Amino acid sequence: MDMSLIKSSETKPERQIRAELFRMGFRFRKNDRRLLGKPDIVLPHYHAVVFVNGCFWHAHGCSRFKMPKTNPEFWKEKFERNKARDREQVEKLLKEGWRVGLVWECSILGKKRSVKITDVASRICYWLEEEPHERFREF
Repeated sequence: MDMSLIKSSETKPERQIRAELFRMGFRFRKNDRRLLGKPDIVLPHYHAVVFVNGCFWHAHGCSRFKMPKTNPEFWKEKFERNKARDREQVEKLLKEGWRVGLVWECSILGKKRSVKITDVASRICYWLEEEPHERFREF
């Protein structure tokens, strides 16, 4: 597989979550370059950002992540760098007063995909509107 073809934004999970949030009446910016990490969804009204992370590239501990068998040293270092960068970005955004939400790809993929996307979007909605004190949330 040619890794240069892997997209870093406008992925299907991002588009699906954005579409559902839009249907629910939320308005947002996409991949705002002014913020560290170019969050996938920026909701200025709530001073919140949402990242939609792929389980492979961010080495999520779920069943969707499998360590590649070829060149494992390279991949281990790459995943560690990715995870360290993710932590730094979240910490900095929190210090700047942003609320940070993190959607994992595995939470919206599966046989009942549309139900899961609606469920995750509803949980994001609840977090935004009903839990303003909660600064960080994983979905």
